[in-house]
Amino acid sequence: MNYPGRIIKKGESDKTIVKAIQERINELGIANLVVDGDFGYKTHNAVKLYQSRTLDENGFPLIADGKVGPITWKFLFGEESIPVVTTTDDVFLQKVIEIARTQIGELEDPLGSNRGPMVDEYLGSVGLSGGYAWCMSFVYWCFDEAAKELGQTNPLVKTGGCLYQWDKTIQPKITAKDAVNDPELIVPGAVFIISYGSGLGHTGIVESVQGGYITTIEGNTNNTNSREGIGVFRLSSRKINSVNKGFITCSA
Repeated sequence: MNYPGRIIKKGESDKTIVKAIQERINELGIANLVVDGDFGYKTHNAVKLYQSRTLDENGFPLIADGKVGPITWKFLFGEESIPVVTTTDDVFLQKVIEIARTQIGELEDPLGSNRGPMVDEYLGSVGLSGGYAWCMSFVYWCFDEAAKELGQTNPLVKTGGCLYQWDKTIQPKITAKDAVNDPELIVPGAVFIISYGSGLGHTGIVESVQGGYITTIEGNTNNTNSREGIGVFRLSSRKINSVNKGFITCSA
């Protein structure tokens, strides 16, 4: 059974879905539930127990909240039960992704300096000199290059600030809560925004979506999802629920 595109929790009305969860929990030896399609207290606790015993791809336990979101669903029913969205019908956003892919592997020079030929170009696209954190500048540059190639206007705000982009954009947004509840709202080419507090943030471009995870292309990062890294990387293990601001789904 494929993921239904919403979080399944206590009070769920679709008994077919609940029965499938109950049957799977029983098959795994987690509990001995009555398969009645009622997502009540016992099913909730059984799901929590399963989550506490299950590790994600990074070796961390699943969030034990008793709710079956896309990540828990994937571990229950298999990766093939979560559709992967790798393309978009939006010509502009597809061009943004293509341009971002050409930059994978670009590194700071010297490493750790927020400088380098391409890093300076990313920063220059928003009017900054070398030496500044550059994840937002990288995203803006990719959108700007796509806009130039297609003869369109860059829909992003011209800024090197992630949180300023989130606050000032007039483009459609997906809140963090809505994205977690329905990952299908996120499209390839969307821009994610994370806040770390004290005005610090991080951003990147969504390349594909699979359930509770996004594959992204990010600047000023590394292969451990750092917000102050050394280059442009493709990252495949970023959880949607780690994006605490949300997603900007703009197109020219």
